[in-house]
Amino acid sequence: DEIGLIPCPEARYNRSPIVLVENKLGVESWCVKFLLPYVHNKLLLYRQRKQWLNKDELIDITCTLLLLNPDFTTAWNVRKELILSGTLNPLKDLHLGKLALTKFPKSPETWIHRRWVLQQLIQENSLPSLVTKGNLGAAPVERIHRLVQEEMNICSEAAGRYPSNYNAWSHRIWVLQHLGKLTVKVLLDELSSTKYWVSMHVSDHSGFHYRQFLLKSLIGRTVTDNNVLVQNQMVNEQNPSLQKEEESAGAEAACAEEQSVDLPRCLEEELELCTELIDTYPGHETLWCHSDETLNNSHHSPATSHMAQAMDVDGLNESSSKQGYTQETKRLKRAPMQDSLGPEMEYQFIDKVLSTCRDVDQARFATAYRKWLLTFLGQ
Repeated sequence: DEIGLIPCPEARYNRSPIVLVENKLGVESWCVKFLLPYVHNKLLLYRQRKQWLNKDELIDITCTLLLLNPDFTTAWNVRKELILSGTLNPLKDLHLGKLALTKFPKSPETWIHRRWVLQQLIQENSLPSLVTKGNLGAAPVERIHRLVQEEMNICSEAAGRYPSNYNAWSHRIWVLQHLGKLTVKVLLDELSSTKYWVSMHVSDHSGFHYRQFLLKSLIGRTVTDNNVLVQNQMVNEQNPSLQKEEESAGAEAACAEEQSVDLPRCLEEELELCTELIDTYPGHETLWCHSDETLNNSHHSPATSHMAQAMDVDGLNESSSKQGYTQETKRLKRAPMQDSLGPEMEYQFIDKVLSTCRDVDQARFATAYRKWLLTFLGQ
């Protein structure tokens, strides 16, 4: 489950340079300068049709080459051909990529090939083949969920091995979009699971950018869900006879998909996280930038304006028709506006930082944050 080089300038003993201890694969460094050119030239001769290799030899040569140099595109392309021909199990390539990422966590070609393999599994409806001996009876949805969790774990490990690993976080976003389908449950789970990680990597901008993606995706889902709610209310007003049937069906669907989310609360908790981390770890610009973006989302997101409009739906219905007054619009109207996300609290926090901090960078970031509040938000 991990590969690495063992520093060894020369062969001191007459033994194999490959060491395997408790599922950890080590390669003595002296042999790389001989092994890598050998497999590289052999693969190039095969591609130039100057040397014939059978399928097993191709698999072994490309595997060796990619573990030593995972950014060699030709080797990945050969394995793509083997997968498409049915010779190579795509799951083996997922495992090979996982192993290569333990040594080269930022390898772009490895992440690209990994997404290609996942696409093949999705398109060919091969997800049932992902079942292991321990979950033969698992439902398809559960299998997809386990696949998503596996990818999330790999991304977390790669992000921890290489700072600001943009390729790993981009792959994580891709998995959510194509496998997780950006459901509210998955988004909330990711917000919760990455909270500790970003708290331990306060200078990693890529990790906080990922959390901004999660928040914006939640905002987008909230807008969509609210639009569906308004449309259903309009249909019920026009067809009162269908209201009871649709109410029961809608309740079941809402319960099944778990689409409810307290978006203002999520944004408030994110600002609280920023405040706590800024106090604990002064002098990190990433935290201030994340606070900027979170506050911007809370004040200028379409979801916030849509929610404000939804709170006035009751008044519009009163002037036009009493039939549109439902429990949902009544709940929306009496919902309090979230004042805790206002700039006033941010100004108080900035004043506290400037009056107590002794870090020059922290004071500079706080001053820039105040300027941003004054200019961009117009406060």
